[in-house]
Amino acid sequence: MHPRKITPAWPAAGKKRTQDLLAFVRERGRVHPREAHERFAHGTVTNYWGGSSNATTHLLDDLHYRGLLRVTGRAAGIRIYAGREHQPRALDPEAIRASIDALIDVVVAIYAPLPRASLSMVVSRLRYAVPQWRRHLRAGLDRALVRLSQARVDGLDWYWPAGERPERFDTDEAVRLLSPFDPVVWDRRRFELLWAWAYRFEAYTPVVKRQRGYYALPLLWRDRVIGWANVSWRDGTLQSDVGYIGARAPYDRMFSRALAEELRKMERFLASTERP
Repeated sequence: MHPRKITPAWPAAGKKRTQDLLAFVRERGRVHPREAHERFAHGTVTNYWGGSSNATTHLLDDLHYRGLLRVTGRAAGIRIYAGREHQPRALDPEAIRASIDALIDVVVAIYAPLPRASLSMVVSRLRYAVPQWRRHLRAGLDRALVRLSQARVDGLDWYWPAGERPERFDTDEAVRLLSPFDPVVWDRRRFELLWAWAYRFEAYTPVVKRQRGYYALPLLWRDRVIGWANVSWRDGTLQSDVGYIGARAPYDRMFSRALAEELRKMERFLASTERP
């Protein structure tokens, strides 16, 4: 067994710091982030949310992400790290190609149908999942543009899994309140193309600038997202506020019953998570 070589993806200035931290973990066997911070004191970095994070902990997370460390346990919820070693192996170009194609197919199966710009976006984001294959993703996208089923609608090229027959899918009469991160909602570009209105996640928007609420859930009815709902749990009771594109609910008894059933499901779920 030989230690996996450090990837050249880190800036040159930080490579020695990374190597020293990795050597420290391997020498100790198991390391709590506090021990590493006491040894190196790398300072702080700006995190994803714009706040400040411990730079040493951030670097440990990065090493774990890259497969050079593994999590062997937790102490009060904090990860305990250990070194991870890999048997060097030759990279087979055909195996890489097949793996990337399979990965793209999985993503497309989750998010389809995708306009071309959205397909390009999700493929490019695979660089976070497989950073070692970043330079192969462009070729993977090119192959997908040929391999996937596709159609041109209103001047845009749309893609979905090869062999899938969209016309065979039926809609049901259920109402569904969708998470802002649901595959139906996540791609805001596609959302607006399909339903002709813009949805925004406004939890981090100042209150006075919100249009639909802190955590508005898009409301799916049949095959259209026709509005949104804000729900909360207060004193053992579900509070809901539903809004609609077009300012009014569908004049349909089936819709009223389906919405009431979805709110009942939400109520049962929130009640089940309430602490005794």
